[in-house]
Amino acid sequence: MERAEIMKRVIGILTESQEIRRSHEAGLEAGPASEPGVVTLLLSEMMPHFSVPADATPLQVGRIVGETLAPAVHTIVGAFAAAFNSLAAVHDSGRTDVSSMDVLRELALRVEAGAYDHGLDDDADDADDPDDGLGEGGPDHV
Repeated sequence: MERAEIMKRVIGILTESQEIRRSHEAGLEAGPASEPGVVTLLLSEMMPHFSVPADATPLQVGRIVGETLAPAVHTIVGAFAAAFNSLAAVHDSGRTDVSSMDVLRELALRVEAGAYDHGLDDDADDADDPDDGLGEGGPDHV
């Protein structure tokens, strides 16, 4: 799955969790408990599928699982970190006119425009970047 697609999924998970929280605070049911939630569905879509030979040793199984899942987990964690940094930058700036949903919406638009096509795991490049993850202009342009 492409990095931008994973970022879109992460934004979907965060948006859904906001909606669940708001429903809960309003005293409404978030949805039927028997149906898998969007978080479960999105995570299952983001994780790669693999098979293990029936005669594989425990060590081989561990190696296959690790080699298959590690890159996906790394990318997913990077996407959540980028989304968190976008939300945190707006929060830390003291802006009260921008909601978390506004930030997620803006982030989704930037992903759609290709802002995350370069990759989410380029952490070293972003370490000294004062940008909040929202692209040019930072939180003032949400």
